[in-house]
Parts: sequence; structure tokens; C-alpha cells
Amino acid sequence: MDTRSVATVIGGSGFLGRYIVKRLAAQGHIVRVAVRNPARAQFLKPMGRVGQVVPLYANITSDGTLIRAIEGAEIVVNLVGILAERKAGDFARLQAEGAGRIARLAEIGGVRHLVQVSAIGADEASPAKYARSKAEGEALVRAHFPRAAILRPSLVFGPEDQFFNRFASLALVSPVMPVICGSSRFQPVYVGDVADAAVAAIARPDAAGKIFELGGPKIMTFREILGWILAQIRRSRPLLPIPPPLAELMARIPFSGLTHDQLLMLARDNVANPEMPGLTALGVVPTPIDLIVPGYLARYRRGGVRAH
Repeated sequence: MDTRSVATVIGGSGFLGRYIVKRLAAQGHIVRVAVRNPARAQFLKPMGRVGQVVPLYANITSDGTLIRAIEGAEIVVNLVGILAERKAGDFARLQAEGAGRIARLAEIGGVRHLVQVSAIGADEASPAKYARSKAEGEALVRAHFPRAAILRPSLVFGPEDQFFNRFASLALVSPVMPVICGSSRFQPVYVGDVADAAVAAIARPDAAGKIFELGGPKIMTFREILGWILAQIRRSRPLLPIPPPLAELMARIPFSGLTHDQLLMLARDNVANPEMPGLTALGVVPTPIDLIVPGYLARYRRGGVRAH
């Protein structure tokens, strides 16, 4: 495909963004990477020809810079999301109001395709502010841009992830592996599959206006995932269940790495609804964690990076 159409990827310098930018550039689009810090997005420029990948500043809490980022674009992908608030109201500002603002300006700007990346667990009735704001963002997107495709991935894995890498790193320094909400279930999904799903949602007319829940081929409890990580890095650590009262106390301690909102999310399963369309509906074959994760966790083994 060789086209001079413009694709704007908002929040495109993050973990998932780099994979989507690479795919859009490979299709020939001019890719605007709209981010708060364009200097940190410079690493994306070699993914396209000279001048094809263009980092630029945008702030999704106001119209001005967003209008510039969206103007003339045929495609807009919104990846903006946070796991914890730096200040009160960030979830609502970024994941709800920001998503709605992008959709409104995309409609006004004549954008043909909008992909909104949300999350499994998005629920306006959830006790977690994260999940409520994701659901509110989806509702605003659909109100302003009804033909938008909405993707809800489960736990996303890949070489740059902050989940498998985080717990593998923890196992190197901690004598135990703390287990919070160990029976909660996850359906880890490969970052490349989510990126392929986003590109497919743009290309396929039947994806317009639909919500897709994206999970990998295997469902695992949190406890099973931690045990699997230990097996991959060949470390022996006891799995220590953390009682709910202690977990609540940890969540109140600044810089503990756990917030009350994250605790509420951990207490719920993060599994795709089998009654909703998923990866296969977009023509994407789910990739097992066994094919990807051992390769990048190998560096946490004694002796280095050799996978075998």
C-alpha cells in the first residue's frame, strides 16, 4: 500500500504506540505522533522514511494543539491512558474527557477512521476510578464519533512491558513473591496482536462502531502467572499471599507501587467476554505467551540473555 494519507497516533510514544506507528508507517501513511514530550518520541522516526514519522506536541486537555494534530488526518488512534493519578481528577481528564475531546475534534475534522484503545473492565458502575473513566471515555467517543472502533485489551505483554519485566526484576531482589488477589484471572495478549488489531479495525468496514475485547489464547490466575515467571527465569521464590487488610494498608503508603484503585482492579477478573468480538473477528491469530515472553525474560536468568 502506498498512500500519502495522514494517520495521527495520540500517545504514540508508549509501549503499544511504537508497534502501531511502525505498522502505519509500513503501510505508507504519514504518521503524526502526538505526545506531550516530542523529544521522547524521536526514536520512532527511523520506523519510516525521512519525514514520514513526525513527533509533535499535543495536550488532550485542550482543543488547540489537538486540532493541529488532527487537521487533515484520515486516521486517528487514541492510546492515551494512565494506571495511576498524579493528581486528583487525572483519570477523568485524560481517559474520559480527553477521549471525548479527541472524538469530537475528529468528527469536526472529517477524520474517516477513529480507533479508541480502552481496557477490559471498563465499566461505569465499577468501584475503580480507572475502570469508570475508561467506560465514560468510550461513551463520549461513541456519542461524538459513532463509527469509532473501540479495543479493550487484557494485560498486554511484550519486550518493553511493565508487568512481566517488573515481576521478573522483583524476583532478583526479593526473597518472596507477594501475591495480591492471587485468584484473579488474566488473559495476557501480545502487544503485536493488539497493534495488528488496531490496524485491522481501520481497514475493515465491518469493525466500525464495534467494541472488541482482546485476550490471548490462555487464561491464567495472577498466582499462576507469578509461578510461570519464576519458572522462566529459573528462580525459586515462595509465593506469599498478602491478606486484603495488609494490601489495603500497602495501597495507602505513598510510593508503595500499589494504589487503592489498582487494588480494586486487581480484585476483578481481566478476561475477554467470549460473547464479544475479539482478535479473531479482526483476522488476528492470538499469540501465546510461551512464544514471546521467555525470550525477553531470559536476561533475568543467572548467566544472562541466552534463551535456552
